[in-house]
Amino acid sequence: MRGNKKTRLPIVLRGYDRFQVDGLLEEIGAALNGGAPLTADDVRTRRFDIVLRGYDPQAVDELVCECIRELQAAGPIKDRAGRPRVHPGWLISWIENARFPGGRLRMGYDVRDVDRFLERVIAGLRGTAPPVTPADVRASVFRTIRLGPCYDVHEVDAFLAQLTDALERR
Repeated sequence: MRGNKKTRLPIVLRGYDRFQVDGLLEEIGAALNGGAPLTADDVRTRRFDIVLRGYDPQAVDELVCECIRELQAAGPIKDRAGRPRVHPGWLISWIENARFPGGRLRMGYDVRDVDRFLERVIAGLRGTAPPVTPADVRASVFRTIRLGPCYDVHEVDAFLAQLTDALERR
């Protein structure tokens, strides 16, 4: 459905009204290409009249299901199927209880930088500071130190990837 490719649907003796189906497919194509927004729920509620020499209902239904999947994939992450919303209270507790292995003799992220950033995320979730977005988490940079209190780089990076996902589902 993406782009300008035109789908040819089979015509049967009694099928869906071709003008109605073509109109919906044009709306979906426009929405996928940055036009007027159209949600998967908008598409699900559409019904077509049965007419002589219309499109094969089974073929249309299959195509519409595919279009719904594309609309969901193109929609905001928080609206995508299979991704439950994350409650801010749970998220704050999860961040506060995070523990990272560290050391003093190997290279890692500066403990103060990581802790300061996570405190900023918590303050944003509580509403006492500007909210931290998933893009802010992806763009976060911490000093790397060799000697002194530090957190394991891979552990922090894995935690931040999970935090980004959780913030997207808020």
